[in-house]
Amino acid sequence: MGIFEPYRAIGYITSSVPISIQRLGTETFVTVSVGKAFQIYNCAKLNLILVGPQLPKKIRALASYREYTFAAYGNDIAVFKRAHQVATWSRHNARVNVLLLFGEHILSVDAHGNMFIWAFKGNDQNLAPIGHIMLDDKFNPSCIMHPDTYLNKVLIGSEKGPMQLWNISTKKKIYEFKGWNSPISACVSSPALDVVAVGCADGSIHVHNIRYDEELVTFTHSTRGSVTALSFSTDGQPLLASGGSSGVVSIWNLEKKRLQSVIKDAHDSSITSLHFFANEPVLMSASADNSIKMWIFDTSDGDPRLLRFRCGHSAPPLCIKFYANGRHILSAGQDRAFRLFSVIQDQQSRELSQRHVSKRAKKLMVKEEEIKLKPVIAFDCAEIRERDWCNVVTCHMDTAQAYVWRLQNFVLGEHILKPCPKNPTPVKACAISACGNFALLGTAAGWIERFNLQSGLSRGAYIDMTEQKSCAHDGEVAGVACDSTNTLMISAGYHGDIKVWDFKERQFKSRWDIGCSVVKIIYHRHNGLLATVVDDFSIQLFDVVALRLVRKFEGHTDRITDLSFSEDGKWLVSSSMDGSLRVWDVVLARQIDAIQVDVPITALSLSPNMDILATTHADQNGVYLWVNQAMFSSTSNFDSYASGKEVVSIKLPSVSSIEDSQVEHSDKPMNSLKPNDAPGFPIQDKQIPDLVTLSLLPKSQWQSLINLDIIKARNKPIEPPKKPEKAPFFLPSVASISGEILFEPSKLSEKDKDETGNEAEINKRGVDMPPSRFLHLLQSSSKVDNCKHLNKLIVSCILKLLDVHCSVWQTVDNLFQSTVIQISTLIFIYIKTDRLVELLKKSLDFINTQCLVKLFLNINNILIRENEMVACIVKRLRDPDSILNRSIIQQYMPFRCVFLLYDTTQILAWSCLQ
Repeated sequence: MGIFEPYRAIGYITSSVPISIQRLGTETFVTVSVGKAFQIYNCAKLNLILVGPQLPKKIRALASYREYTFAAYGNDIAVFKRAHQVATWSRHNARVNVLLLFGEHILSVDAHGNMFIWAFKGNDQNLAPIGHIMLDDKFNPSCIMHPDTYLNKVLIGSEKGPMQLWNISTKKKIYEFKGWNSPISACVSSPALDVVAVGCADGSIHVHNIRYDEELVTFTHSTRGSVTALSFSTDGQPLLASGGSSGVVSIWNLEKKRLQSVIKDAHDSSITSLHFFANEPVLMSASADNSIKMWIFDTSDGDPRLLRFRCGHSAPPLCIKFYANGRHILSAGQDRAFRLFSVIQDQQSRELSQRHVSKRAKKLMVKEEEIKLKPVIAFDCAEIRERDWCNVVTCHMDTAQAYVWRLQNFVLGEHILKPCPKNPTPVKACAISACGNFALLGTAAGWIERFNLQSGLSRGAYIDMTEQKSCAHDGEVAGVACDSTNTLMISAGYHGDIKVWDFKERQFKSRWDIGCSVVKIIYHRHNGLLATVVDDFSIQLFDVVALRLVRKFEGHTDRITDLSFSEDGKWLVSSSMDGSLRVWDVVLARQIDAIQVDVPITALSLSPNMDILATTHADQNGVYLWVNQAMFSSTSNFDSYASGKEVVSIKLPSVSSIEDSQVEHSDKPMNSLKPNDAPGFPIQDKQIPDLVTLSLLPKSQWQSLINLDIIKARNKPIEPPKKPEKAPFFLPSVASISGEILFEPSKLSEKDKDETGNEAEINKRGVDMPPSRFLHLLQSSSKVDNCKHLNKLIVSCILKLLDVHCSVWQTVDNLFQSTVIQISTLIFIYIKTDRLVELLKKSLDFINTQCLVKLFLNINNILIRENEMVACIVKRLRDPDSILNRSIIQQYMPFRCVFLLYDTTQILAWSCLQ
């Protein structure tokens, strides 16, 4: 692949597929579809619990039973146990539209009238249906339902009006209801025996007794559209909730046979599901507008109120920007919503309040959409003044004023910025100064004005006296920007004139003409480069100080939609309506990567850490995240992407980040592409020369390792260790460092002492004792090129246990009397020194390696000073390739760990090696 690889999509809550609700113990869970994947929420707080993997096609039906989830896509049905797919049912020859959980069986109905019965317990992966029912040729099933207390029977509604009752055990049709001369779109069973509710496409609801085929009551929606969802209350109140294609939820009183209440602005799109929780006055509604809402009936008048909800954009976002050091994303969409998405925790995502929209809409008897502000076309933010006053300014479509937002409280600000009140024209561009005190606004008439964000007052306009009108530009302002020191202000006009102004004095300084229309500008405050998008599909970079063109990038074949500089100013990322995303190297003046997606990119933003790229796409309601592989790769691989001729086609990120995306080249079909053909961007296994890698361990760990002597003296035990209480009575045991139960070896009997003569011969056998895991890895690591497993064990060991491992085979003066022990000790010291040299040469885990060297020299300092053979072995640490003797160590002297490691003991040990 390229530099940016698909990661995941955020902002998706629901789709047009009906939800599935189940209760496990005391908790209730809801399973929703989000395109090709499914998500499971806990209904207590609507927290996201699980995200399923990506499927080849979009999900059309869902069902859930305990830890199993069934998803119908295309002609197949996928069976998941939690998030792992355990089976695939493939028997249908047409698209599966409906799934029904029936006890421990699943009923699936396709578009051709085939109904299969599946058993999902105690079967292998290759499952076969246990039953098949073929419906009538002229009967097109639209919904299926199991009437309560009806054994082995299901009720099937059709698109042409009739309704049939089938026995799935005998596979026979029991009865056919004539219907109501309208397609049946929803049906649900009631708590009353033999009573069901049927919703039709003409907006009528029929409460019907299926035993006697009698109509009990009929309701009709006042709004146009079909009935798409029904649900009966089970908490004792005689209520029936119905949802329609217009997004309105109606509550009907069955006793009084009349409408009780209406939730007009429940959703902005068709309602897909309604569900009353068992024995609770709580109703859950799901809609195709990408939202789930829970309503509670606890008011005195019986009207429901909103309890909790989760929602995303119901229309595609128009512009996005990273905020809070890349942890959040600000997003403005065509649905007139201004949202904050969390990249880390999904439950922190929310919509910024526009001050009592619901109450004002209810009072004025209008929809909430008419009260909300118009869609945002441009915005800017500054984090430096977040705690003081409003730090976000937005420009809205066809609106002559700009609005400010207080992001700390997630609400609309108290000030409204109105530039040029004498001649109001729509605001087209905005920018906030680096200090966070001022906002710059540019209008469609060429007017640019500065406002104070704290007071909302005007601080003067920028006027060019050379223009025919008293304004900044002769035409629409395409963009405004200011530098990091509030010295210069840069503005661009649609007709191609770019001007530089004195920020404080508001005086015109210089200008230059591009020669063609300017669509968009973006300014990098640290390097002083201004990137402009012109109507000839090219990107031009200008040096604001030198007032000249320094770079020009060409490659896009359609309108360029957005630009984004990297934080260091070395990269420029651009997107176009041709579906391509290109990465330009500003320093080398060339293209280093290009990818092609199926859906054109409308907006993008690169995080300040340069690790994540966020994009929005046409006709897509979510925000898509891409991970920057160049953060972990060498720059030598950029050459394969620098020509600009090779464009990699790639699919959009999925909701589930565990599914790998498929990649194809523009000159190869996807089916013929092998995994080895995909252009790789390998992760760097070698570090940069002359640089060290820190260990990233807690400070307390390496500080404690070099001060173990002090810690031992401070923590000296007062009394001897006690035996574990639960040890077997016939096996004496002793306490161990790791916490495991160790059994004490039996003492030598008098007879054994007489046969062996003394205990010294027995102690010699200790040389042949099996080694510990530390010693085993220490010896086996000499056969491989690295010490990864040994390093992993060292990092995971507790400090006291690591000290014991390093102290094994410690020698004293009279220990060399035994030749066997002498050879074993020398071999061990050689292996251990060799491993330390290997770590020092690689310059990896710098702090941890220095601590180990200190501990090793501290333990063996007497042996090094008094034994020439050991000193010759340890002299290998003075290898010229070692990081200790390299001049690069001087660059890392500011690290406190360097001074802490070189104590008196280590200096004495090193002096013996000179």
